[in-house]
Amino acid sequence: MPKLTTWMPRLIVASFTAASVLASSAWAQQAPAPTRIRGTIEAVDGSTLAIKTREGTDVKVKMTDNVAVFAVVKTELSQVKEGSYIGVSAMPQADGTQKAFAVHIFPENQRGAAEGFRPWDARANSTMTNATVAETVKGTDGQNILVKYKDGEKKVVVPPDTPIVTFVASDKSEVKAGSKIIIFGAAKKDDGTLEANRVNVGRDGITPPM
Repeated sequence: MPKLTTWMPRLIVASFTAASVLASSAWAQQAPAPTRIRGTIEAVDGSTLAIKTREGTDVKVKMTDNVAVFAVVKTELSQVKEGSYIGVSAMPQADGTQKAFAVHIFPENQRGAAEGFRPWDARANSTMTNATVAETVKGTDGQNILVKYKDGEKKVVVPPDTPIVTFVASDKSEVKAGSKIIIFGAAKKDDGTLEANRVNVGRDGITPPM
């Protein structure tokens, strides 16, 4: 039979390790994922926005005191140049390319934001690629763009009717009833309320297309 002094320390270490793993797992499960919100601002009450989401539900989001407000503004495909840092909302094609249904150009000070390729929720099975333009060539179906990010690259076809927008730094005066809005990451607080430190508002009636 093993001596008490030999197996007891091992038991204590094993128990501590298991408890740590379980605690970490529980924390990970409880940490809420940021909420993406698209919709129309119905009312503004101080720092609280009443939003009718695109799904038809009513939500209230509190803007933080230091909230960053960006206007989503129309621009031209000609502004997508080699070296531009862009986001491409797209649908995967059978040939491996991505067919864009929206492109947004990041300001230079947001270069590298959320870089990479991932699933997106603008449409069923859609994707988002935030990357740097390596090459752009006119094709038969639109503009062919090669974008590169830290883990790879994607070939993107941008049809002629694709909305192209950019972000312009603004202020809370941009946030008003009737405007279309997208919040990329509203945080759910312990009391269940939603809070955002950045809001993106369509200017001149634009619906943010991403």
